[in-house]
Amino acid sequence: MQAFLVLANGTVMKGRSFGANKNSIGEVVFNTSMAGYQEILTDPSYKGQLVTLTYPMIGNYGINPDDMESDRIQSSGLIVKEYVKRPSNFQSKETLSDFLVRFGVPAIEGIDTRKLTRIIRNSGAMNCGIFISETYEDSFLEAVKNAPSMEGQDLAQVVTCEKPYVFGAHSPSKFKLAVYDFGIKRNILRLLDSAGFNVHVFPAKTKAEDLLKDGFDAFFLSNGPGDPAPLDYAIQSAKTIMDAKKPLFGICLGHQIIGLALGKKTSKLKFGHRGGNHPVRNEETGKIEITSQNHGFHVLGESSQDMPITRINLFDNTVAGLKIKSLPVMAVQYHPEACPGPHDSAYHFQEFYTMVESSKT
Repeated sequence: MQAFLVLANGTVMKGRSFGANKNSIGEVVFNTSMAGYQEILTDPSYKGQLVTLTYPMIGNYGINPDDMESDRIQSSGLIVKEYVKRPSNFQSKETLSDFLVRFGVPAIEGIDTRKLTRIIRNSGAMNCGIFISETYEDSFLEAVKNAPSMEGQDLAQVVTCEKPYVFGAHSPSKFKLAVYDFGIKRNILRLLDSAGFNVHVFPAKTKAEDLLKDGFDAFFLSNGPGDPAPLDYAIQSAKTIMDAKKPLFGICLGHQIIGLALGKKTSKLKFGHRGGNHPVRNEETGKIEITSQNHGFHVLGESSQDMPITRINLFDNTVAGLKIKSLPVMAVQYHPEACPGPHDSAYHFQEFYTMVESSKT
């Protein structure tokens, strides 16, 4: 069936539908990863976004239940150059098309994704819509223009868990970790469990005061979608945890929340950082790490003696990591758990464990 991709700047591209037979509007972004479309689609950080994959052939290895980063597709739509109908992989259980249909998510192929990526890079991320139709209608562009902007949206409440739960193998000898779920990826939980924590996951609006009474040894702020600035409840939780001098680690949205709790400001990037090849310089060692990233907002501010900027994104010199010398706090803007993705920064989970261990002694 024919479909149309309509951008808020008036650009219209014609393609073919290979997902759910429904229209969808969201912010259009691009990801430069060569693999991992299933992990990308199921990452809650993509809530409210239509994802453009720059790699031209998508769907060639199908869908594997073990590669889910959450329990459903989180993205609002998928845009590709060429969809591969017949996957070739011994782990594949269904096609990408069937996967999209099962979760009611539209997708469009036959799009010039190089051209689309250049538009996003030059004009910035903007609202966009996938419309399943044999003919173009002026109402498509009107609907896209009337859709809300990503700025100011608290999407963490949309994707967070409904009630607390425990994850992984628990042992009395392990440190007790409270994880704030703002849209957490499963592989983060796996690596926290592997690092040696008893992992307890809580909804985004859980009060830090209540968790402190429960004797948790450390706290973790997860990744997630949307604008960090409206998350007053999360910022207050981070402040409360730091006031209690408890070990705290934040990734992606968690990094931004810690930055806001420290009095810094955040801003929306022109087109975001999304892909598996982003170079980051460790300011403490001078070493370059290749990282996986997925965020549209970033922390502003200068480095200081007590609050040093520990990582810098070498693509645009934006802040990619923070620490507080007087407190057991660390935060990174990228994804050290990325799967698939580079493993250069996977040590952060063990680094956090060592921080907690040191704080206890």
